[in-house]
Amino acid sequence: MKALLINGSPHKEGCTFTALNEIANTLKQEHIEAEIFHIGVKPIPGCIACGKCRETGKCIFDDDVNKLGARLDEFDAIVLGSPVYYAGPSGQMCSFCDRLFFSNSHKMAGKLAAAVVSCRRGGATSSFDRLNKYFTIVNMQVVGSQYWNMVHGFTPDDVRKDKEGLQTMRTLGKNMAWLLKCIELGKRNGIERPEYEPITFTHFIQGENE
Repeated sequence: MKALLINGSPHKEGCTFTALNEIANTLKQEHIEAEIFHIGVKPIPGCIACGKCRETGKCIFDDDVNKLGARLDEFDAIVLGSPVYYAGPSGQMCSFCDRLFFSNSHKMAGKLAAAVVSCRRGGATSSFDRLNKYFTIVNMQVVGSQYWNMVHGFTPDDVRKDKEGLQTMRTLGKNMAWLLKCIELGKRNGIERPEYEPITFTHFIQGENE
C-alpha cells in the first residue's frame, strides 16, 4: 500500500511540505509507503480543452503531469497539498490537478483522497473546498480528520508551533492508514470495487422531447 502526497507549493520544504510530511511520517509508522511529489516552480500550462487526452491517454503537454499520470497505478491514496493564494489553491496546483485528473480520471476511482491547505491567516476553508472537488467527481473516497485539514503559519517554524494543525495531520494519516488496511483486507476476502454504469452526460437546456 502506498500514498502519493502532492506538494503544490513553490517552496519545496515550506509550510505545505511541513503539513504533508507530518502525514507521511504517520503513514510510515503505520507501515504504509508514502511519497511526497513536489510540482516545482516551472510554469505549468492549464487545460486547453483540446480533448487529445481522450484519444491518446495522456495530456498534450508532456510534462510532470504525464510522468505522474503514468505512475498512478502505484498508489492507493492521494493527498493534495497547497498554500492559500487569494482564498484558493496556488494557480500552479490548480493547473496541475485540472490536467492530471481530467486525463487520468479512469485511474482515480476507488483510491482514498484528502486535501491539505496551509495559510498565514485566512482563506483556508475555501481552498480546502476547491481541492476536494477533484475527488468527489471521480469516485474517490475522501478521508476525514478531527478538523478541516489546515495548518497556519508564515514559516515552517510557525507551522511546527501549530499543535492542533499538526495533530489534525496525524489524525488524517491514521485514518487513511486504517481505511487502506480495511480495503486491503476486503480485497483478500473477495470484496472488490463497485462496477459503475456508463456515465450519462446531460445539460440543462434540453427540451422535453430530447
